[in-house]
Amino acid sequence: MKGLELAEKFYYEYGEKMLNDNFSHIKNHIAVGLVGSGSECFGFDDEISRDHDFEPGFCIFIPDEPIISSKDKFELERAYSNLPKEFDGFKRNNINPVGGNRHGVIRISDFIESKTGDKSGNISTKDWFFISEQFLLEATNGKLFYDNLGLITEIREKLKYLPEDVRLKKLAGNILVMAQAGQYNYKRCVSREETAAAQLAVFEFVNATLKVIFLLNKRYIPYYKWSFHALNDLPKLSQFYYELEYLISSSNIEKEAKLKEEIIERISASIIEELKNQTLTKSSSCNLETHAYSVNDKIDDPEIRNLNIMYAV
Repeated sequence: MKGLELAEKFYYEYGEKMLNDNFSHIKNHIAVGLVGSGSECFGFDDEISRDHDFEPGFCIFIPDEPIISSKDKFELERAYSNLPKEFDGFKRNNINPVGGNRHGVIRISDFIESKTGDKSGNISTKDWFFISEQFLLEATNGKLFYDNLGLITEIREKLKYLPEDVRLKKLAGNILVMAQAGQYNYKRCVSREETAAAQLAVFEFVNATLKVIFLLNKRYIPYYKWSFHALNDLPKLSQFYYELEYLISSSNIEKEAKLKEEIIERISASIIEELKNQTLTKSSSCNLETHAYSVNDKIDDPEIRNLNIMYAV
């Protein structure tokens, strides 16, 4: 059973009754779900990930005082800690005093501030460039099982994805990295028989390509260890999973290097085609570098457009 499913089942069997029986006076101000850190909030959990922080548990999100007082918060925490210690064969973690960073009673403002730096999730245009997309994912992932007040739902909707000019700046910079590392530097490193440098160039190309693919899908890219997993779920360009994997897991001997050069060009051509489909480039070149500058020219805000093209990389 996936952690998100386990959390929802645990809530509806025990948590909902707890709120209805003991907290009916504040229930309408509460949101409940599983959101935030941990592979289970992304649906990426498996048997291996159960070796730490895996339990039947959920988040109880509450607004600031005076809407829900410190006394009510304490009572909620105590009630949550007294829920069954085992559920569906899984034991709950022993966290003192109650709840924890991932589960239990959490002030909405504290949670949002921990992910965005602002208690209400109001992010300035410049700040969008410096907040980790993983943190933005943690603010918007998972599932809310109940939210009558709608406050955290409203904030999550606001953080759903990057402003378009920020997306385009990130896209332009990472396309340029793809061009430099993959279409240009990889071949030069191979020609010099600098195999370590060649592999570093491949790593740079693959990392930038993953970011570009997520940006073209208008999805946040997760923490590196989940990026390939999440790639499989994207509607566009996910077909390059195995070729990207091959690039970083193969050597740079002559035969493999030739194939890697072909793969790099094939991926680059598909990226260019998708840029054209989204009307983000006017260039007809097969060189990604010209498309990077064409994407940058699409940025509406002149201040963002005139920043160095690598600003968001």
